Amino acid sequence: MNKALICFFIVINIITFLVFGYDKWLAKNNRKRISEFNLLLLAGVGGNIGGLLGMNFFKHKTNKFSFILVFYSILILQIVLLYFGIQMFKS
Repeated sequence: MNKALICFFIVINIITFLVFGYDKWLAKNNRKRISEFNLLLLAGVGGNIGGLLGMNFFKHKTNKFSFILVFYSILILQIVLLYFGIQMFKS
């Protein structure tokens, strides 16, 4: 993996973690929230680790089944794609 890609994943995961925390703060303060679509989009572009950490650290979206289902579906899809991508480059 090149350094730019590693930096991207570090940055997107930090941003995702912070956005989950910010959305939890918004929820507690009855403010306009960040849409679930945008939270899932951040996870979908590589922020799954930050999202998982944010969900558990801030106790955010952990009881919303529909969100959890889509979030983990994205995570599983990314793991499968990563596995096949690694297999392609090994041969």
